[in-house]
Amino acid sequence: MSKTINMTIAIDHEFREAPGRQVSLRNTRNIGIMAHIDAGKTTTTERVLYYTGVNYKVGEVHDGTAAMDWMVQERERGITITSAATTAFWNDHRINIIDTPGHVDFTAEVERSLRVLDGAVAVFCAVGGVQPQTETVWRQAKKYNVPVIAFINKMDRIGADFERVTQEIHDRLGATPVPLQLPIGNEEDFEGVIDVLAGKAYYFEGEMGIEVVSKPIPEGMAAEAAAAYGAVIERIAESDEAIMEKFLMDEKPDPDALRAAIRRCVLAGDIIPVLCGTAYKNKGVQMLLDAIIDYLPSPVDIWRIDGVHPKTEEAMERHTGDYQPLAALAFKVMSDPYVGKLIFFRVYSGVLEKGMQILNPRTGKRERIGRLLQMHANSSEERESIYSGDIAAAVGLKHVTTGDTLCVVDDPIVLEAMSFPEPVISMAIEPKTTADRDKLFDALHRLSEEDPTFRLRTDEETGQTIISGMGELHLEVISDRLVREFKVGATVGAPEVAYRETIVSQADADTKFIKQTGGRGQYGHVVLHIEPRPRGHGLTIESKVTGGNIPKEFIRPVEKGIQEAATTGLLCGFPVTDLHVDIVDGSSHPVDSSEVAFKIVGSMAFKEAAHKAKLRLLEPIMALEIVTPEEHMGDVIGDLSSRRGTVVEVDAQSDSAKILVHVPLAELFGYTTTLRSLTKGRAVPSMEPSHFDSVPEAIQKQMLEKR
Repeated sequence: MSKTINMTIAIDHEFREAPGRQVSLRNTRNIGIMAHIDAGKTTTTERVLYYTGVNYKVGEVHDGTAAMDWMVQERERGITITSAATTAFWNDHRINIIDTPGHVDFTAEVERSLRVLDGAVAVFCAVGGVQPQTETVWRQAKKYNVPVIAFINKMDRIGADFERVTQEIHDRLGATPVPLQLPIGNEEDFEGVIDVLAGKAYYFEGEMGIEVVSKPIPEGMAAEAAAAYGAVIERIAESDEAIMEKFLMDEKPDPDALRAAIRRCVLAGDIIPVLCGTAYKNKGVQMLLDAIIDYLPSPVDIWRIDGVHPKTEEAMERHTGDYQPLAALAFKVMSDPYVGKLIFFRVYSGVLEKGMQILNPRTGKRERIGRLLQMHANSSEERESIYSGDIAAAVGLKHVTTGDTLCVVDDPIVLEAMSFPEPVISMAIEPKTTADRDKLFDALHRLSEEDPTFRLRTDEETGQTIISGMGELHLEVISDRLVREFKVGATVGAPEVAYRETIVSQADADTKFIKQTGGRGQYGHVVLHIEPRPRGHGLTIESKVTGGNIPKEFIRPVEKGIQEAATTGLLCGFPVTDLHVDIVDGSSHPVDSSEVAFKIVGSMAFKEAAHKAKLRLLEPIMALEIVTPEEHMGDVIGDLSSRRGTVVEVDAQSDSAKILVHVPLAELFGYTTTLRSLTKGRAVPSMEPSHFDSVPEAIQKQMLEKR
C-alpha cells in the first residue's frame, strides 16, 4: 500500500511548512465524493460549493447547470463522466474535492481519484441503498486504504429508509456503520436531523437552507436518540481505551474527546460514520462539511508514502512536509482546447514551483514545469507554487502520462502507480474523408492519453482501426467528443465484445527455430510447459532452466515472444489469459543464437503448446441489477433467461423487486430499449463487469465458422 495512516504523535521536523502556504497541512482535506449513478454526488458537491462560498448560484444536474458537470456530454445526459477537481474553504480548513463518476463505464476516473485522495464521502440513495457501482467504488476505496464517511441522501424521496440503507452498508459492504445522525421525519415529512453526539435537533431554514437552527430533540424521538448515543459509545469503546474506561465507569465522555476517538476509529478503518439529509432540498450538507473536517484525514495523517528507487527497485519512502524532497503523482491527463495538455497531480512531499526542473523516472527524462493551475471544474487560477498535500494541474509537460511520478532530479523515487480494468467492448472506426484521417488518429491518440481504459489498435487481418472501452456509453461519449471537441468526421461500426482466450488442459512443446542464410544463421531451442489457472490469474511466466542450457540473456527474449503471441491471440485474435508458462529447458548455439532467434522460438513454442492444450473462448459476464415494479418481474426474468442470464438474487421490496443477474455482455446490446418496452419505462437497470466465463461450445463453433 502506498499510504500509511499515522497513529502516533508527529515528529515536528517532518511537517515543517513553507511560509507561502495559505492553509496549514493539518487543516487541509483531500476528499472524493463517490457513489452509484444517480445517488446525488454532483448535487451534494454543488451544495458544498454554494455553502462554502465558491459558487454564488447553485447549479442543478437536471437542468444542465452543475458547475462540476462541465462537459457538454455530461450536461446532456445528466451524469458525471470525468472527475472534476475544485477547492473550497470551511471553518478555516481547505477542502480539495474531486467529484467522481457513478457510471461503471467511467470507473477509471474513480480509481485514479481515490489513489490520490486521503478520504472519501460515500453518497447513498435513501431509496436505492447499496447498488452495484456502490460496491465497486467501495472496493476501490479499500484497495487504497481510503477512510470513508457515509451520507444517506434523498431522505425526502418516497421509499426512503435510513435504517434499511444502514443495514445494507453492514451486510453488503462488510463495513461497520455507526449512525451519528437520525432523520427527523421521512419521505415528504423529512424536516431535519438529530445530532446524536450533541443531543440536539437541527433544522435548515432561510433561502437554500443556509441557516442551521438548533432546537431540542422532538419528544417522540428522545428515547431513539438516547439509544443511538449508547450504540455509538459502545462501538467506539471496542476500539478506544479512553472511551472504554468511561463506558465501564458509566460516565459520559467529553464531546471533543468522543469526536477525537471517532476520528481515530475512522482513520483505522474500524467504523463508517453515517449521516443523512437531502442535498436537493438543502438539508444536512453543512453538517456533512463539519464531519469531513472532524473525521476524515489530513495529509499529516497519511504521513508516510511508500515507493521504490527507479533503478535498484529498493524500497523508499517520503514523508509529508514542504521541506522534504519533491514527490508528486500524475493521476490524470486532460486535453484543454485553450491551454493544451493538462496534467493533474497530487504533491505528496516537497513543493512544486513554476519553472522548476523535474524528473519523470519512468522515461528518465527531465522536464520543466510551465504554468501551474488551481482547478475549479474547467476553470482555473494561476499559482506560483503547489505545496505538500495539494492537488493542482500543470501545463507544458510533454512526456507525462497517468500514473507517472514527478520528483527531484537528484533524489528520484517511483510511487505506486494505478491499475485499471481491461476494456470489454470494441468497435471499428474510420475517417469519413481522407482529410479527416490524420485528425482522427491525432484525436484518438490524445483521448487514449487521457483515459487508461480507452484502447486503440489496428486489426492486422482487416486493417481497420479498433477502439475499445468499458461499455456502450463509454464509446458513445468518445465518438461524440471526436465530432464536437476535435471536429473530426468519423464512422463507427457496431459494438463488439472483447473476448479472451484460454486453455483447458496442460501441454508441453519442444520447439526449435533454425535458419541458415549462407552467413551467420539463427538458432533457438526452448521446451515449454503450460497449464491453466483460475479466472482472473492473467498470464505468468517462470524460468526453470538450469545449467545454463539457455544463457540468461536469452531468457527475457523468450518471455517477450510468449507475451507477444499471447497478446495477439491464437483462436480468434483475442488475448490469451489465465495460464502459467514454465520455460523448462532448451539449448543454444555459440555463434547462431541471438535475442531475435529466441524471441521467435518463444512465440512458436507457446503457439504449439497452446494448441495442444485446447483453446477456449472466454466472454465478459456482467452483473446486471434491475429494479422493477413487481407486476413486471416475471417478464423481466423470462427475457433475461432467453439471454443466457443466471439469476443470482431477487429481493422483493414493498412495491418493487430488485433482481441481480449475471448475463453475457454479448446478449446485452440494446437491452435498455427492450427493458423499457417490457416495463413501460418503469424499470431501472445498472450493470458492471463481473468476471469472464467460457463461451458455450455451440456458440464458440458458430464464431469460429464466421471467422
